[in-house]
Amino acid sequence: MKQASGSTEEEKKLKWWQLSLLGIAGTIGTGYFLGSGLAISIGGPAVLLAYLLAAAGTYVVFDALARMTAEHPEQGSFRSYAKKAFGGWAGFGSGWLYWFSELTIMGSQLTALSIFSRFWFPAVPMWAFAAGYAAVSLLIVFFGNKGFDRVENVLAVIKVAAILMFLAIAAALLAGWIGGAKFQPKVPLSYKALFPSGGIGLWSAFIFAFYAYGGIEVLGIMSYRLQKPEEAPKAGKVMLLGLAAVYILSIGLAVIMVPLGAFNPKESPFVLALRSDHLAFVPHLFNGVLIIAGFSTMTASLYAITSMMITLAQEGDAPKVFAKKWKDKYPFFALCLIAAGLLGAIIMALWLPGKVYEYITTAAGLMILYNWVFILLSSGKLLKPSLLGGVKRWSGLVLTVAAVTGTLFHKLSRPGFYISLLIVALIALSDWMVQHYRSKHLI
Repeated sequence: MKQASGSTEEEKKLKWWQLSLLGIAGTIGTGYFLGSGLAISIGGPAVLLAYLLAAAGTYVVFDALARMTAEHPEQGSFRSYAKKAFGGWAGFGSGWLYWFSELTIMGSQLTALSIFSRFWFPAVPMWAFAAGYAAVSLLIVFFGNKGFDRVENVLAVIKVAAILMFLAIAAALLAGWIGGAKFQPKVPLSYKALFPSGGIGLWSAFIFAFYAYGGIEVLGIMSYRLQKPEEAPKAGKVMLLGLAAVYILSIGLAVIMVPLGAFNPKESPFVLALRSDHLAFVPHLFNGVLIIAGFSTMTASLYAITSMMITLAQEGDAPKVFAKKWKDKYPFFALCLIAAGLLGAIIMALWLPGKVYEYITTAAGLMILYNWVFILLSSGKLLKPSLLGGVKRWSGLVLTVAAVTGTLFHKLSRPGFYISLLIVALIALSDWMVQHYRSKHLI
């Protein structure tokens, strides 16, 4: 999830299908492995519809970003397009929105990793696990491990393998090839079974479906490396079709195999579904895979926001000190700021151990969507006007607004909405101060 830093011939070797595979592997993370349980518990089995609609909304955003990349290749991607479309204030706002969205995502991932770890060590407090994972991730980025890209590819394969393992074992349990399943499979067919909390419940769960597709901005940046940039929309379409199919199939199996009341924000729905008297080791194996997958996604997010912070500082949208590197090699100052943000997430885990995952995950999902609104509005300014383009753009905006407003109707997601508004207000105030200062000092 690192930002593109150049355009050498070696970098521009990606084919569209390779970008699709990278997108599928890079997007699947704790938002899917753990956040899907939260979505099911709030929206019920009908949440599958939310995942389909979220896939459609995500595709519209990626399509807009990919088309802008094809017509106006920019290293800064969505941030550069916002600046070009609306001015310096938009570039500042978009860049910082992305930085804070990735920081809150990391906070959500740290919490998820702590929850997974407590599967084995329930007596250890969450903040201790969060601090440990954060320290290791910061060290990896600080020393710039040259082999990390290869490690990420291996971990991406592990993530995909874990999903395939779940599908195979779940099918074997349902077919009766493996006995001793903890729960009796049951297909929800009635309206009450599908919509236990009604339409409002489904609406409230919409944000968590969108969160599972988070990271599309990074794929927009990677589109810059395609052999044929005009094929980026096709890559996005195939990627999201693949993701939607994986999500719908795996979550659908979990819904059939686990009673609705058993889903909770503290356990992965897939670990719950695989519990069997004859497969006592499988939940432990799968839990280990979840930790590996979550850590790889979190560390990749750390690379991304470190790169963004350096870019913001270099272009005058952040203090210059954060662009400096210790011994011209280590991004010490940028990582210090990020570490302070992660410390805040760890303190929240200590302060609100019961609800921190729900709050931070909601805020993270909302921050992603706010930046997606920037992308859609920028595309309306920069791309050639067309009826189809306008319909897609407005459809994406409607779906995005629906996901944002849905968080107001559930007690678990409402605090995250207010947290996101507080962050946006701070960014807006800082943006106004920076633009005011610049206007006063123009020669």
